[in-house]
Amino acid sequence: MATFSFRALPIALLLTGDMVSAQTYQIGSDDSIISTSKALAQNVMTYYHGNESGQTPGILPGPPPAGDYYWWEGGALWGAMIDYWHYTGDTTYNDLVTQAMLWQVGPNKDYMPPNVTASLGNDDQGFWGMSAMLAAEVNFPDPPSDQPQWLYLAQAVFNTQADPSRHDTTCGGGLRWQIPFANNGYDYKNSIANGCFFNLGARLARYLNNQTYADWAEKTWDWMQSVGLMDSDYRIYDGAHVETNCTDINKAQFSYNNAVYLLGAAHMYNFTDGDSKWEQRITGLLDATIRDFFKNNVAYEIACEEHMTCTTDMLSFKGYLHRWMTTMTQIAPFTAEKVLPVLKDSAQAAVKQCTGPPDGKTCGFGWASGTFDNSVGAGQTMNVLGAVSSLLVGKAKAPVTMETGGTSEGDPNAGAGSDSFVHTPAPITTGDRAGAGILTALVLVSAVGTFGWMSIGV
Repeated sequence: MATFSFRALPIALLLTGDMVSAQTYQIGSDDSIISTSKALAQNVMTYYHGNESGQTPGILPGPPPAGDYYWWEGGALWGAMIDYWHYTGDTTYNDLVTQAMLWQVGPNKDYMPPNVTASLGNDDQGFWGMSAMLAAEVNFPDPPSDQPQWLYLAQAVFNTQADPSRHDTTCGGGLRWQIPFANNGYDYKNSIANGCFFNLGARLARYLNNQTYADWAEKTWDWMQSVGLMDSDYRIYDGAHVETNCTDINKAQFSYNNAVYLLGAAHMYNFTDGDSKWEQRITGLLDATIRDFFKNNVAYEIACEEHMTCTTDMLSFKGYLHRWMTTMTQIAPFTAEKVLPVLKDSAQAAVKQCTGPPDGKTCGFGWASGTFDNSVGAGQTMNVLGAVSSLLVGKAKAPVTMETGGTSEGDPNAGAGSDSFVHTPAPITTGDRAGAGILTALVLVSAVGTFGWMSIGV
């Protein structure tokens, strides 16, 4: 197994003088990046009320109609806040993050709490697992000894998803979007559910130097290409239905799909000591990601941003794109020279538009225009926080492994005996029918104009 050190680009390349301008947030120096990151972290945490009396720790307000956010986005938020701590060293929110991450583990300690069964997707569970994996990789303070540890939780999520009950022969394999068979979307196999599984497998392989996880990751990547959800030009499409043997591919593209596969591929490259196959895959997917999701070097959500048909879920994707591409440069350093200048330009555009009311520090969603677009929320602020805090990557330690200083304890049998929900019907309500997965009938109706041209295969 390879363990690469980050070969930082000259600081002048990352933090050029033109990044300092007359705007609310400044990112022209390490000190200003830290200061801006702190302000953004404080802003995003105003959307979280789980630590208040009578509220539920770990989740953002929701799910609809009770609030804007589904369960998965809480897990995504804690990943952003763990990265924030890792890059800035600010411990202000550490106890809150730990409380939130542990509160939602569920009775079997596998991130399948029964109260979210009606909208529980493999991707939803996967986001919580990836945040736990991140905590292990950056040595985020370990939970109390009587609580499940970060590595254990990541393994539990992976093991439940690797269980035979989650896999079938339709479409030649692959995970379905939803876990309970009665959920709307159980007949859909999508890229993000399989991407989270691939990502976790690749990262566990590197962290534990374990070939079994790598084999699952390789199998998942190969399945994505064989079924056509990742094409020869490295476009990653949303998903397809099992009734058609996954031939009705919806060609909507989302940035978090590219990002989750890039980060996983970087870990496979590292685990395989720089295997040329994974280098080629990273290069192809990276070029496609910059081509499709950066408009003049500014992050742009092509499926919905032009006409602002983005759902609440989609409004958080740019942050994962920035954060995971940044980490990729540490695990696969050959990508740094190409990636970091793009992310620097994009971060500058992100902070430039943070000029909205009421306090002059509110961030919107559209970065390319350079002006505040009045689209505000937890996801929009998470995006900018991720873009800004990641600029400190040159001074941050690369993700560790068990052999290079990792302290988190795991269990190869974590998640064993968990309820798969596959044979347990769950009551469904209208408000519970969506999760982190994107394609639902409601999305198709609201974004038909946007998705239509994608289905043509341009």
